[in-house]
Amino acid sequence: MTDILDELQWRGLIAQHTDIDALRQALTEDQLTFYCGFDPTAPSLHHGHLVAVKVMRHLQLAGHHPLALVGGATGLIGDPRAKGERTLNTKEVVAGWAKSLQAQLEHLLDFEGSNPARIVNNLDWTASMSAVDFLRDLGKHFRMGTMLAKDIVARRLASDEGISYTEFSYQVLQANDYLELYRRYGCTLEVGGNDQWGNLVGGMDLIHKVEGASVHVLTNPLITKADGTKFGKTEGGAIWLNPQMLSPYGFYQFWLQVDDADVVRFLKVFTFLDRAEIERLEAATAANPKAREAQQVLAREVTTWVHGPEAVAQAQAATAALWGKGDLTELDEPTLASATADLPAGELVVGESTIVDLLVSTGLEKGRNAARKTVAGGGAYLNNVKVLDEAAPVTAEQLLAGGVVLVRKGRRNLAVARQA
Repeated sequence: MTDILDELQWRGLIAQHTDIDALRQALTEDQLTFYCGFDPTAPSLHHGHLVAVKVMRHLQLAGHHPLALVGGATGLIGDPRAKGERTLNTKEVVAGWAKSLQAQLEHLLDFEGSNPARIVNNLDWTASMSAVDFLRDLGKHFRMGTMLAKDIVARRLASDEGISYTEFSYQVLQANDYLELYRRYGCTLEVGGNDQWGNLVGGMDLIHKVEGASVHVLTNPLITKADGTKFGKTEGGAIWLNPQMLSPYGFYQFWLQVDDADVVRFLKVFTFLDRAEIERLEAATAANPKAREAQQVLAREVTTWVHGPEAVAQAQAATAALWGKGDLTELDEPTLASATADLPAGELVVGESTIVDLLVSTGLEKGRNAARKTVAGGGAYLNNVKVLDEAAPVTAEQLLAGGVVLVRKGRRNLAVARQA
């Protein structure tokens, strides 16, 4: 079996680390326990979290024991961020979000077998801690100079807004998480995003000061595109894993649209495909980029992992149906709504609107005369069915899920019309 650190390195999943030789030896000699934390600062994980979860899954597949920490306590505080102070959410909201994140993590990791994952919540050991305990048992181990020198803290201090003591104290709480997990489960490795390096090292140092033990830290890079820009966001916002916040179709399409310059790297990061298959897809992309085989595999693999094979089948069916290669009537309302969200849109009145009206209202044609010519020339389609009668009104039977119809001009110009 390939050394797990070599595998992670090949996949581009290692950014920084502490003593790599000691870590390699620990991973080779024993089944160690490791953890990664996820704060409920939103009701869902997003695609960026998948990088850390992939690292966890690779380590789990190599025989090690994962602890997925849901930050029921740290989520009440919020990790300092560059753009300013976070809004503090209520305890009830954070608790609800923590349950949502736990459910997602239970789907992404393996909770069976000889080294099952375990969910832990830092509220379990933080809620009962008094202010005096916090200052005496933890605060005395932290030097102000070190805390102030951390990059995000220094940037916030230099800003007009500054930083509150609440967010400044976050690093102490996260360090205590590592200490608690070391004591409770023998956890000796923390993994996380590279922007968390300072917090991770803080936990490592705390364990060394309090317990006299040496533990490890490993970060994954923050994924960017080939041009250096941030990898993420669709027209509608973040790439959420919650299907109520971003449909599986929208999620699938996000991965399908990855640029050729990024797709091989993302196959390494976000899938479990082996080297031979990824190298084959790399060659296929170079030989025939228009086929976009690598993007199709990437979209299939990631969407299957997050939403399951049925969601992939529906996303593929929706993609085909939109372009006349499938049955639009088989698509449910959320999938159809997501599939048509970015199309030009117009209004229709059942029993009154004609194909000419729809071509004009959706903007596919600038005027009624042009629309009539398109119909006469056989270039107008309603729900992928050619329309030759310009005066025929849209009937209720023609409405798709959600009360919409798909309007097409020629082969490539699509729009959607919704009931007024």
